[in-house]
Amino acid sequence: MSAPESSPNADEANVETPDERADRNFIELLQGFRVAVTGVQVLFAFLLVVPFSTEFGKVDDFGRSLLYVALVSSAIASICYIAPAAQHRVLFRQGLKEPLVHRSNRLGLAGGVALLIAMVSATLMVVDHLFGGLVPMLTAGTLAALATWLWFVQPSIHRFNGT
Repeated sequence: MSAPESSPNADEANVETPDERADRNFIELLQGFRVAVTGVQVLFAFLLVVPFSTEFGKVDDFGRSLLYVALVSSAIASICYIAPAAQHRVLFRQGLKEPLVHRSNRLGLAGGVALLIAMVSATLMVVDHLFGGLVPMLTAGTLAALATWLWFVQPSIHRFNGT
Protein backbone atom coordinates (compact mmCIF):
# COMPACT_ATOMS: atom_id res chain seq x y z
CA MET A 1 0.00 0.00 0.00
CA SER A 2 1.47 3.32 -0.98
CA ALA A 3 1.54 6.44 1.11
CA PRO A 4 -1.22 8.92 0.39
CA GLU A 5 -0.24 11.61 -2.00
CA SER A 6 -0.05 15.07 -0.60
CA SER A 7 -1.50 17.86 -2.57
CA PRO A 8 0.76 20.77 -3.51
CA ASN A 9 -1.32 22.97 -1.20
CA ALA A 10 -1.19 20.63 1.84
CA ASP A 11 1.57 22.65 3.48
CA GLU A 12 -0.26 25.88 2.80
CA ALA A 13 -3.36 24.54 4.57
CA ASN A 14 -1.29 23.94 7.74
CA VAL A 15 0.38 27.35 7.82
CA GLU A 16 -0.74 29.57 10.68
CA THR A 17 -0.48 33.28 10.83
CA PRO A 18 1.22 34.64 13.96
CA ASP A 19 -2.19 35.72 15.27
CA GLU A 20 -3.69 32.27 14.66
CA ARG A 21 -0.72 30.62 16.39
CA ALA A 22 -1.05 32.96 19.37
CA ASP A 23 -4.79 32.21 19.58
CA ARG A 24 -4.15 28.45 19.45
CA ASN A 25 -1.34 28.65 22.02
CA PHE A 26 -3.49 30.71 24.38
CA ILE A 27 -6.40 28.26 24.08
CA GLU A 28 -4.05 25.34 24.77
CA LEU A 29 -2.64 27.12 27.83
CA LEU A 30 -6.12 27.82 29.20
CA GLN A 31 -7.14 24.18 28.66
CA GLY A 32 -4.15 23.06 30.71
CA PHE A 33 -4.92 25.58 33.42
CA ARG A 34 -8.51 24.32 33.66
CA VAL A 35 -7.16 20.94 34.75
CA ALA A 36 -4.99 22.46 37.46
CA VAL A 37 -7.29 25.21 38.70
CA THR A 38 -10.05 22.82 39.75
CA GLY A 39 -7.67 20.91 42.00
CA VAL A 40 -6.15 24.10 43.34
CA GLN A 41 -9.54 25.53 44.20
CA VAL A 42 -10.64 22.33 45.98
CA LEU A 43 -7.40 22.33 47.99
CA PHE A 44 -7.77 26.05 48.74
CA ALA A 45 -11.37 25.58 49.92
CA PHE A 46 -10.36 22.68 52.14
CA LEU A 47 -7.52 24.69 53.67
CA LEU A 48 -9.83 27.65 54.32
CA VAL A 49 -12.12 25.57 56.52
CA VAL A 50 -9.47 23.59 58.43
CA PRO A 51 -8.98 26.21 61.19
CA PHE A 52 -12.71 26.13 61.93
CA SER A 53 -12.83 22.40 62.60
CA THR A 54 -13.17 21.25 66.20
CA GLU A 55 -9.89 19.30 66.09
CA PHE A 56 -7.79 22.24 64.93
CA GLY A 57 -7.04 23.21 68.53
CA LYS A 58 -4.87 20.09 68.77
CA VAL A 59 -2.61 21.24 65.92
CA ASP A 60 0.84 22.36 67.10
CA ASP A 61 2.79 25.41 65.91
CA PHE A 62 4.53 23.38 63.20
CA GLY A 63 1.14 22.27 61.84
CA ARG A 64 -0.18 25.81 61.96
CA SER A 65 2.88 27.02 60.05
CA LEU A 66 2.36 24.32 57.44
CA LEU A 67 -1.29 25.31 57.11
CA TYR A 68 -0.26 28.91 56.56
CA VAL A 69 2.26 27.93 53.86
CA ALA A 70 -0.25 25.62 52.16
CA LEU A 71 -3.05 28.19 52.31
CA VAL A 72 -0.97 31.07 50.93
CA SER A 73 0.63 28.85 48.28
CA SER A 74 -2.74 27.58 47.08
CA ALA A 75 -4.01 31.17 46.92
CA ILE A 76 -0.97 32.15 44.85
CA ALA A 77 -1.51 29.14 42.55
CA SER A 78 -5.16 30.14 42.09
CA ILE A 79 -4.18 33.71 41.27
CA CYS A 80 -1.54 32.56 38.75
CA TYR A 81 -3.92 30.15 36.99
CA ILE A 82 -6.81 32.63 36.86
CA ALA A 83 -4.72 35.68 35.84
CA PRO A 84 -4.46 34.83 32.10
CA ALA A 85 -8.24 34.78 31.68
CA ALA A 86 -8.60 38.05 33.59
CA GLN A 87 -5.80 39.66 31.59
CA HIS A 88 -7.33 38.45 28.36
CA ARG A 89 -10.53 40.32 29.25
CA VAL A 90 -8.58 43.53 29.93
CA LEU A 91 -6.48 43.19 26.76
CA PHE A 92 -9.29 41.96 24.49
CA ARG A 93 -8.83 43.15 20.90
CA GLN A 94 -5.72 45.14 21.70
CA GLY A 95 -3.44 43.06 19.44
CA LEU A 96 -1.38 41.87 22.41
CA LYS A 97 -2.07 38.13 22.28
CA GLU A 98 1.56 37.04 21.78
CA PRO A 99 2.86 38.85 24.92
CA LEU A 100 -0.18 37.50 26.78
CA VAL A 101 0.71 33.94 25.74
CA HIS A 102 4.30 34.35 26.97
CA ARG A 103 3.20 35.95 30.24
CA SER A 104 0.54 33.27 30.73
CA ASN A 105 3.13 30.55 30.26
CA ARG A 106 5.29 32.12 33.01
CA LEU A 107 2.22 32.43 35.24
CA GLY A 108 1.46 28.75 34.65
CA LEU A 109 4.97 27.79 35.71
CA ALA A 110 4.70 29.99 38.81
CA GLY A 111 1.29 28.47 39.54
CA GLY A 112 2.82 25.00 39.26
CA VAL A 113 5.54 25.86 41.76
CA ALA A 114 2.98 27.35 44.16
CA LEU A 115 0.75 24.30 43.74
CA LEU A 116 3.68 21.98 44.44
CA ILE A 117 4.43 23.89 47.65
CA ALA A 118 0.76 23.87 48.69
CA MET A 119 0.31 20.15 48.06
CA VAL A 120 3.52 19.16 49.81
CA SER A 121 2.95 21.38 52.84
CA ALA A 122 -0.71 20.29 53.20
CA THR A 123 0.29 16.64 52.94
CA LEU A 124 3.12 17.17 55.41
CA MET A 125 0.70 18.79 57.85
CA VAL A 126 -1.77 15.90 57.67
CA VAL A 127 0.80 13.09 57.71
CA ASP A 128 2.66 14.74 60.61
CA HIS A 129 -0.61 14.90 62.54
CA LEU A 130 -1.35 11.23 61.78
CA PHE A 131 2.05 9.64 62.29
CA GLY A 132 4.79 12.00 63.41
CA GLY A 133 8.41 10.89 63.28
CA LEU A 134 10.20 10.37 59.97
CA VAL A 135 7.17 9.31 57.89
CA PRO A 136 5.90 12.86 57.22
CA MET A 137 9.29 14.12 55.99
CA LEU A 138 9.83 11.05 53.78
CA THR A 139 6.34 11.40 52.34
CA ALA A 140 6.69 15.15 51.69
CA GLY A 141 10.17 14.73 50.23
CA THR A 142 8.99 11.96 47.90
CA LEU A 143 5.99 14.01 46.73
CA ALA A 144 8.13 17.10 46.20
CA ALA A 145 10.69 15.12 44.20
CA LEU A 146 8.03 13.37 42.10
CA ALA A 147 6.16 16.57 41.25
CA THR A 148 9.40 18.45 40.55
CA TRP A 149 10.57 15.67 38.22
CA LEU A 150 7.28 15.20 36.35
CA TRP A 151 6.21 18.84 36.15
CA PHE A 152 9.50 20.63 35.57
CA VAL A 153 12.69 18.57 35.21
CA GLN A 154 11.59 15.87 32.76
CA PRO A 155 9.89 18.29 30.34
CA SER A 156 12.87 20.65 30.59
CA ILE A 157 15.25 17.83 29.66
CA HIS A 158 13.09 16.99 26.64
CA ARG A 159 12.79 20.65 25.71
CA PHE A 160 16.53 21.27 25.70
CA ASN A 161 17.57 17.90 24.27
CA GLY A 162 14.80 17.77 21.69
CA THR A 163 13.89 14.21 22.70
